Amino acid sequence: MGRSTASHRLRAREELLAGADRAGDVLDLFAEVSPRLRQVVPFAAAVWRATDPMTGLMTAPIRVENLDEDGCAVFWESELLSESVNPFHEVARMPVSAAGLRETTGDLPGRSALYRQYLRPRGFDDELRSVLRTAAGHTWGTVSLFREQGQMPFTPADIEFLAGLSTPLAHRLRSYAQPVPAVPTDVVPGPGLLLFDPEGALLSVNDEARHHLAQIADGPGVPTRLGLRLPAWVHGVVVRARAIAEGRDRGSARVRVRTRANTWLQCHASCLTNADGSLGQTAIVVDAANPSEVAPILFAAYELSERELEITQFVERGLGTGEIAAKLFLSPHTVRDHIKAVFDKTRVSSRGELVAKLFTEHYEPLGTDRVMRVDG
Repeated sequence: MGRSTASHRLRAREELLAGADRAGDVLDLFAEVSPRLRQVVPFAAAVWRATDPMTGLMTAPIRVENLDEDGCAVFWESELLSESVNPFHEVARMPVSAAGLRETTGDLPGRSALYRQYLRPRGFDDELRSVLRTAAGHTWGTVSLFREQGQMPFTPADIEFLAGLSTPLAHRLRSYAQPVPAVPTDVVPGPGLLLFDPEGALLSVNDEARHHLAQIADGPGVPTRLGLRLPAWVHGVVVRARAIAEGRDRGSARVRVRTRANTWLQCHASCLTNADGSLGQTAIVVDAANPSEVAPILFAAYELSERELEITQFVERGLGTGEIAAKLFLSPHTVRDHIKAVFDKTRVSSRGELVAKLFTEHYEPLGTDRVMRVDG
């Protein structure tokens, strides 16, 4: 890479990150960053996704550029059930947080299930993907960039540039998870239930599930025969549950999603077993998330250490300094120092404020009630 090119990319990076700092929410950030990135790393289409930092699963919001929604199911089925080249969960563990399809396969993209099943049928010839992860290792977003057949594959310099954006963009995404008061809403209904057949088609849904899903910001989705448009992240959770049941993946098919009212929902999927031991339907339960389920995201948003997290949880349970010190085999002075550090990070001045901020339903949204689609 020539000196002028290196200088140009450095200036472009600085301008891109300055734009990200000005963004008011997640979709603003994606909208600000994407065209600036395109000037340095040209691409024909892109998908920017927020993720649940605890599970790495896609959540809302999502920005889609120059792609239709018909292939969403194909993408995630390929990604979670059959892909062996640069799956997101592996990229999240790589020293370099970005990877190009052709670069990884030695210019043999046919080795990738995603290429065979999704990219090639849509006229794409290469994908550059990145996870947006913090220094602590939490993934707050992912991005996929696509080049069409006839375009030059992504280069090592392209991969390096995108990887260099991973941590600063993740830190900006994380900042949107810090709390503000929620908007008062009507009484929340009980748990919603959705059932899917083994092929991922929606079989049935109760009214509670329809209510919960209606509270989420619009985004890419798939129409169903039941008149419900399923968000892409719901399909991703279904596919993840089946991948886990088949032994193709590990972890949890669980994702937390913000509503327009600044409250949280939790969506959890599990694959059921038939009488003969074969895998059957997949059930999803979606319900209001209780504070303890959302607290880990907030802890990550404030960069609390493991010890600070442990002490904060004892504070929430009402334990005094001496009791915490005895349980953790620390001196009371050390416990007080940790609590002061937590106060500083969360910008509170008392235990009561801390508990109210981290263990109630008043949370800053990861996203917004707007959706962005860009064509052309």
